[in-house]
Amino acid sequence: MKLELRGITKRFGSLVANDHIDLVVRPGEIHALLGENGAGKSTLMNVLYGLYQADEGDILLDDAVQHFRGPGDAMAAGIGMVHQHFMLIPVFTVAENVMLGHEDTRALGALDLPKARQHVRDVAQRFGFEVDPDAMVGDLPVGVQQRVEIIKALSRDAKVLVFDEPTAVLTPQETDELMAIMRQLRDEGTSIVFITHKLREVREVADRITVIRLGKVVGEASPTASNAELASLMVGRAVELTVHKDPPQTRPGGLTVKNLRVVTASGTVVVDDVTFDVRPGEVLAVAGVQGNGQTELVEAIVGLAEKVTGSISLDGTELVGRSVRGILDEGVGFVPEDRKEDGLVGAFSVAENLILDRSSDAEFVRGGTIRRGVLEDFAAARITEYDIRTQSAATPAGTLSGGNQQKVVIAREMSRELKLLVAAQPTRGVDVGSIEFIHKRIIETRDAGIPVIVVSTELDEVAALADRIVVMYRGGIVGIVPGDTPRDVLGLLMAGEKPEEEAA
Repeated sequence: MKLELRGITKRFGSLVANDHIDLVVRPGEIHALLGENGAGKSTLMNVLYGLYQADEGDILLDDAVQHFRGPGDAMAAGIGMVHQHFMLIPVFTVAENVMLGHEDTRALGALDLPKARQHVRDVAQRFGFEVDPDAMVGDLPVGVQQRVEIIKALSRDAKVLVFDEPTAVLTPQETDELMAIMRQLRDEGTSIVFITHKLREVREVADRITVIRLGKVVGEASPTASNAELASLMVGRAVELTVHKDPPQTRPGGLTVKNLRVVTASGTVVVDDVTFDVRPGEVLAVAGVQGNGQTELVEAIVGLAEKVTGSISLDGTELVGRSVRGILDEGVGFVPEDRKEDGLVGAFSVAENLILDRSSDAEFVRGGTIRRGVLEDFAAARITEYDIRTQSAATPAGTLSGGNQQKVVIAREMSRELKLLVAAQPTRGVDVGSIEFIHKRIIETRDAGIPVIVVSTELDEVAALADRIVVMYRGGIVGIVPGDTPRDVLGLLMAGEKPEEEAA
């Protein structure tokens, strides 16, 4: 089925999320929609799927204009969507999830579950899936849950299939399997829209590439285009994608974590007997599929976790049991994974956000009053040094772009004397140009002799920054490996498996 979008425009108040976008997806092709988070990709697909109504423009299937009032209309027309955040009910079985909203019934209105189970088996066999129709979805690994999403879409006889950032929660092996599934669907005539911001994946699987920047189509590219060419289209300027770093020069000291255990209020163990160290002058990356204890590990280090046992020692000073304020005062810099919730006060100015964790310092406050002149000079210097794109230091931080908000957080944490930097998902949701800048700053911090912990689900980022890598799985450490460890080995570890040579 041929999909065509003509002049699609979608506004949210004064924000133009999609600005007269044209897109053609041919029958039996994988068409990648490439752009940074916030570029308008998902908004465009939500218009296609009937979740949003376009303010202007038309959707055509096989040259016929469509009018979708909701997802039901889109699905009836042959459009399926595999969402970045799975639309599955954990306490339902695979078969129940697949039939939800399209229930077949037997006599007296009873659900025809045997028919749903057989349908799941038929689709699974067609693609070589290992999916049990009676398995509870909440018990399945994320890679299998994604297959359930695909079965759901195909059970509606989808002719156009949209994959919205489908690899965000997958291991490298699961990603490779997904790519193979996408190729098989394409070869059977399905039209596929693949939304992503990952250059390696788009070059690997796409037949054609359309690049969106700030809500507009800025160009088309071939999969043979280089990463640098694609990145420059996404950002609008040349970007240096390679992280340049010398071998680490470590020394004694730094952070030592021993037998760390974190338990939630409900009694669930989320970090289980974790032991590692990170030395001054090295970057230790913590890798793993999201949800395997990385977040809770970081919270324990910076004092945000409540039930913590074991030891976290920084240059001989025990941090377990200390307050967040006490840990920050000890010289710990913290870049949280959710900058909007935990890293910034959106209504405060850029300048005020730059001293959030220093508001009691005599340098900035005297007699309970902020020294405005000192703050303005400090903010102006940081804005220049960290290339923060803002109208002024008085601009509310919440109005900045994601990349510039992240630069405010990075500038604040790196502008004081540090004994340790903890950066959780430091480049999540920022453009390629900001990634280049943030990576450079992290390496500069490492080269200044400061131990750095980077927690990231992006393996390209882990490979670029890490001197050593800790891989977490279900709250524990399954391996500590060199920074140049191959992706396939990391993928096995992320799935809880040890490589053959290590397991032997």
